[in-house]
Amino acid sequence: MFRRDFLRCAPALFATAMPAVSGINEQTQAPGNPPVSQFNVRDFGAKGDGIAVDSPAVNRAIEVAANSGGGTIFFPAGKYLCYSLRLKSHVGLNLDSGATILAAAVPEEGTTTGGYDPAGPPQPWERFQDFGHNHWANSLIYLIYGENLEDVSITGHGLIWGKGLSRGLPDELPHAESPGVGNKAVALKNCRNVLLRDFSILTGGHFAILLTGVNNAVVDALTIDTNRDGIDIDGCRNVRVSNCVVNSPWDDGIVPKSSFALGEARATENLLITNCQVTGAYVIGSLLDGTLKPIVYPDWRKPIGRIKCGTESNGGFRNITISNCIFDTCRGLALLVVDGGVLEDVAISNLTMRNVNHPPLTIRLGQRMSGPDRKATGALRRVRISNIVSSHAAADYSSIIAGVPGMPIEDISISDVFFEQVGGGPQEWANRMPPEKADGYPDADMFGVTPASGLFLRHVRNIQLSNIEIVARKPDARAAIWASDVDHLDVFRLKAPSSAPFFSLDRVSNFRTFGSYSHPDRTSRESFSATF
Repeated sequence: MFRRDFLRCAPALFATAMPAVSGINEQTQAPGNPPVSQFNVRDFGAKGDGIAVDSPAVNRAIEVAANSGGGTIFFPAGKYLCYSLRLKSHVGLNLDSGATILAAAVPEEGTTTGGYDPAGPPQPWERFQDFGHNHWANSLIYLIYGENLEDVSITGHGLIWGKGLSRGLPDELPHAESPGVGNKAVALKNCRNVLLRDFSILTGGHFAILLTGVNNAVVDALTIDTNRDGIDIDGCRNVRVSNCVVNSPWDDGIVPKSSFALGEARATENLLITNCQVTGAYVIGSLLDGTLKPIVYPDWRKPIGRIKCGTESNGGFRNITISNCIFDTCRGLALLVVDGGVLEDVAISNLTMRNVNHPPLTIRLGQRMSGPDRKATGALRRVRISNIVSSHAAADYSSIIAGVPGMPIEDISISDVFFEQVGGGPQEWANRMPPEKADGYPDADMFGVTPASGLFLRHVRNIQLSNIEIVARKPDARAAIWASDVDHLDVFRLKAPSSAPFFSLDRVSNFRTFGSYSHPDRTSRESFSATF
């Protein structure tokens, strides 16, 4: 079912022969011998048979490595049934091809041994985000807060299988908050210099990877086939996510956040997401085994699986680049700030999207204000988006850029994009005035059907649109661009269906459109409302 690579490990990984009882190689005791830097978990008593619980042996290996100044914990091919593994500074886990770290089932009620580490006591700020964000130790692999926790890695072509983990759903049993239950595959908090590379994750629980307050991290070449979130990056700095594929039908794929889980409003900044693919298209497990079996969803449920920035946004986001990514059968890209933070200096380029069931692009400034300071709205500004191709998007929703009254989104540029949607919107949709919902949960369907077929703009200041092509497969009565309370709207070379208006404008000032073959140039400095 899982990937198989035929890579040879260095002979040194197998040359070590540690007694299983002591877990210490005798050569580390001999004068003049260099310290051991690789530690084979089987030499510490791990069976790798998928039956015996191997986490005590693995944690002994981690302790010995840490006390020896650091090293690599090596997992040869096998299936290692584990509860919580406690990473330490200067220690890495290396999974050989054919090696699986398997999350053990939660012990039956009344059992006094086994289970995942306690989640930890509640914090005063816990109400501002869900249980999964507030706790880290109830995970399969974790490293949590302290001083000088640094230089940790998980590498290799093996698999982390969160079979025994909770998804953190309210009605799920055993409940994620119950003693002994784990709900994350990998959770790292308040550490620096992290490398996650080459391995795969199957069914990672509530979060396959949760990074909180991490500085300097590389997440590269992972394949994640999971039942909730893929990669969450919360209040982190200097992070690169590259060359990853995430199939997450039931939740988001790659998710920058800025929650209050650290007890402070800390921004996520200096983040690069590049060369990644996100999807919700496939039966879980079929991405990893290569069969790519499509999920058949009920009518009321659609795949999620997207890149979404800002479910929690207390500290905001700065210096974000998202480039060269594929969205396939999922929701579109979302940039959201609704909890008082500031989202600014964002560059997005070279995205392809197919079969998105939400808007291809959603940019939202709101006033949910889930945090201790509920006064300041925040800001969303300086976003550049270019080279986007979206095909066969859902008819209901155009792309959305929406602020709130008195707090506009500012300084947006969108260029060289192709939006193709199913179309077929009736005049009833064209006549809609979507509700404001300033304090609502930030998601694109919060407004219902949009009265635009291409772009819905509300409470925006200084937006430039150039080389925009909007296509509807079926005739659509809605205007290509719908704008309300927009100042400085500059549209260059818009191509849209001639069967419907190009523009539906309400209280738009400093407006200019030019360079469109099928539509005359027009300029207006004064605020006006018109459909044409």
